[in-house]
Amino acid sequence: MKQSQRLSGISTFILVGLGVIIALLGLALAAGGVKLVSLGGSWYFLVGGLAMAISGLLIARRKPAGAWLFAAFLLGTAIWAVIDAGLVFWPVFSRLFMFSAVGLVVALVYPLLKRANGGVAGRGAYGVAAVLAVGLAVAAGNMFVAHPTVAPTGTGPGLTPVEPEKAQKDWAHYGNTEGGSRFAALDQINRTNVDKLKVAWTYHTGDIAESDGNGAEDQLTPLQIGNKVFICTPHNNLIALDADTGKELWKNAINAKSKVWQRCRGMAYFDASAAVASPASSPVSETPAAPAANCTRRVLTNTIDARLIAVDADTGEFCQGFGNNGQVDLKAGLGDVPDSYYQLSSAPLMAGTTVVVGGRVADNVQTDMPGGVIRGFDVMTGAMRWAFDPGNPQDKNAPADGSTYVRSTPNSWAPMSYDPATNMIFLPMGSSSTDIYGVERNKLDHTYGASILALDANSGEEKWVYQTVHNDLWDFDLPMQPSLIDFPKDGKTVPAVVIGTKAGQIYVLDRATGKPLTDVQEVPVKASNIPNEPYSPTQPKSVGMPQIGAQHLTESDMWGATPYDQLLCRIDFKSMRYDGLYTAPGTDKSLSFPGSLGGMNWGSISTDPVHGFIFVNDMRLGLWIQMIPSQNTGKATSGGEALNTGMGAVPLKGTPYAVNKNRFLSVAGIPCQAPPFGTLTAIDMKTQKVAWQVPVGTVEDTGPLGIRMHLPIKIGLPTLGGTLSTQGGLIFIAGTQDFYLRAFNSGNGEEVWKARLPVGSQGGPMTYVSPKTGKQYVVITAGGARQSTDRGDYVMAYALP
Repeated sequence: MKQSQRLSGISTFILVGLGVIIALLGLALAAGGVKLVSLGGSWYFLVGGLAMAISGLLIARRKPAGAWLFAAFLLGTAIWAVIDAGLVFWPVFSRLFMFSAVGLVVALVYPLLKRANGGVAGRGAYGVAAVLAVGLAVAAGNMFVAHPTVAPTGTGPGLTPVEPEKAQKDWAHYGNTEGGSRFAALDQINRTNVDKLKVAWTYHTGDIAESDGNGAEDQLTPLQIGNKVFICTPHNNLIALDADTGKELWKNAINAKSKVWQRCRGMAYFDASAAVASPASSPVSETPAAPAANCTRRVLTNTIDARLIAVDADTGEFCQGFGNNGQVDLKAGLGDVPDSYYQLSSAPLMAGTTVVVGGRVADNVQTDMPGGVIRGFDVMTGAMRWAFDPGNPQDKNAPADGSTYVRSTPNSWAPMSYDPATNMIFLPMGSSSTDIYGVERNKLDHTYGASILALDANSGEEKWVYQTVHNDLWDFDLPMQPSLIDFPKDGKTVPAVVIGTKAGQIYVLDRATGKPLTDVQEVPVKASNIPNEPYSPTQPKSVGMPQIGAQHLTESDMWGATPYDQLLCRIDFKSMRYDGLYTAPGTDKSLSFPGSLGGMNWGSISTDPVHGFIFVNDMRLGLWIQMIPSQNTGKATSGGEALNTGMGAVPLKGTPYAVNKNRFLSVAGIPCQAPPFGTLTAIDMKTQKVAWQVPVGTVEDTGPLGIRMHLPIKIGLPTLGGTLSTQGGLIFIAGTQDFYLRAFNSGNGEEVWKARLPVGSQGGPMTYVSPKTGKQYVVITAGGARQSTDRGDYVMAYALP
């Protein structure tokens, strides 16, 4: 008797406890549902929450009807999930998994409910529980399987053996070629043997990114010429390594200093003996390079403290005769340049014997900022050959004493490209200094902002300019190196420029004229409420190419790891003004998707010129934005978002506003829209269609609330860093939020190899064949991924055993 009473007490405790939990979960769902309905959103959460709450109360009162009501709620939720999201794994998972797990427990206790009411059996519920358990297990297993956003067409690149005379000899430019191909005509490492890759050597630079807490990041793509690999560090130290062993050959500790934004994405290389011997490398009327006392072969870098530096590629010593002891002051002519307001964040460009540099002007600080002048320097002497000032494009000379280049003009912070055949350089342009306030912009700001600009490499004369955003109010700078391709059109090929944007657009332009080679449409857009803002009535969309991660969001696109953070994301979404891609900021809270982080970013496109493909990686992060009248800016920082990588309120000094910008994340710190949050895409340029698209990256080294999940869940996370395409039929990428270098089959997007890195990487993979041993290496630098506190100073090379 005592034992049966004790069992009855346990059963009562279980049923009451479960019922109370379900009732509370239901009330929470219903409470949020009331708010969502008041905003014009879905009724599901209110109705479903009430059903759950009543179900829980009935279960707590030991009524079998509570279980039946929960079963009806779960069935209704399943029907709603499919209607709301379709048969797509992650959206359906978010809507069903948690409630199905609760349903499993309800099914298991159903016999207790029956006995509590004097009934018997009810054991058929165990069959229901078994079905739910199997379903939950299958769903959990599918978390570890990639769910491609676009089904593979089976028409990805094939395999074409490398012709010996066309094999890559050196990786001599930031994007491998002057035109930014990021393609290696090498196939020693290929689809059949890539799974055998092992670490060949590791080198430590001694310059650990963020070691001084100032936002330093490693985002390097190394160079390789002959038996040397050249690297630079976040503080612009230059190092040469042996290509086969990773042994340090020389090091020049430049140790450039800046408060924030410390990084070196790449370098340039120049061989004066090759330039003199080969007139083709000195196009048009350019004067051939003169031999120097040292530095016949030289490595050039530009620094975070605004210097252009040339060192001897053989010894690392500063080049005599180049500027002042191997250095040129890039602040010359800029006027007032406080620390971190003007920096060099991308590799210099070699255009014949002219080395070209742009510059990064900090975003959204104030109206009076350094100008975005682009300059060409003699690679041997460091003398300035020309300047293109976007505020005074006719004058190619340095400003007279006492004057400066025009202040606060659009700048070019991302890598540039060069076409030796036409002697033209192609520049990705940003916007003028207060990126999201355009009232004070002049005609030239509107001409050059968010555009691709083509200049003559000898004179700096403008050839053409093509704009991708009119009166950019979203910080949609052109963020990447334009890639030069041969574009198939009307049965022949046209020399073209292809570039991706933060807005998820891909533009293909005629290299000679700047005219689009694929369909671009001007679409009507809505204005906001900032007085005197010259809103453009239309904005361009590149509809003739795939748009990557730039879908028009709806409430049904909101997502969460549970229905509850999904509900909060829905409430946030419905609380904001959102008109699609070009939702203009105003004094209310508005949503920008994709936001200014991307879309696509500086990692750039890689190409397959043999088969006519490009490969694009992206991040899918929305931002919410609110313009704040300046009298209310007591909490605004001195430029947090502008001077480093943070978000929050920033001042826009000199305007009537501050601005608050933040990532559109759930309470768990997860992007609010449905996964994937980052993908890798192959595009066939012959058809302008996606051949495959796969999610990239797992939550192994990140997760909700910043807690590492240590699980290889293939959800696809934002990528920051570029790709490498090879003729071995492979795409390499390391710029994920987990600590891996991966290789994908370029034909179908299948992941065929990955190697665990000591820390995350934002670097660009590169590859070369050693002239000494004939062995192919793949090299990556790993200094740490942005979302992780783990930092390092690794340079790692992989090769076949």
